[in-house]
Amino acid sequence: MIMAEIPEITPSEVHKKLGNDDFILLDVRENNERVVAKVEGSIHIPVIEVPARLNELDKNKEIAVTCLGGGRSSKITKYLLSQGFTNVKNMVGGIRRWSEQIDQSIPKYRLQNGQIIQED
Repeated sequence: MIMAEIPEITPSEVHKKLGNDDFILLDVRENNERVVAKVEGSIHIPVIEVPARLNELDKNKEIAVTCLGGGRSSKITKYLLSQGFTNVKNMVGGIRRWSEQIDQSIPKYRLQNGQIIQED
């Protein structure tokens, strides 16, 4: 069985669209991760809560999904597409790449056994 490719968007493309009325940056990381690093203008719905909170997302808007590195967000992108959302993309590299390419003031971190480890 061949998996359909998940649509992607770069942090640079997201940066250009952020703030537009017809665009949503959906952050699916956990609450403790958002405390450490977040993109202003994003909306936050943790992965586990997405199915119960679909009504908070507008199917008529373009949605870019982000997490730390792209794994969780790719799963949510695929899930939203399966739920009838047609313009959803996974932000390549997640908040880590955003920090490298767009806003170096956002701290880098990694998860280890569910704990946040800040990086230099």
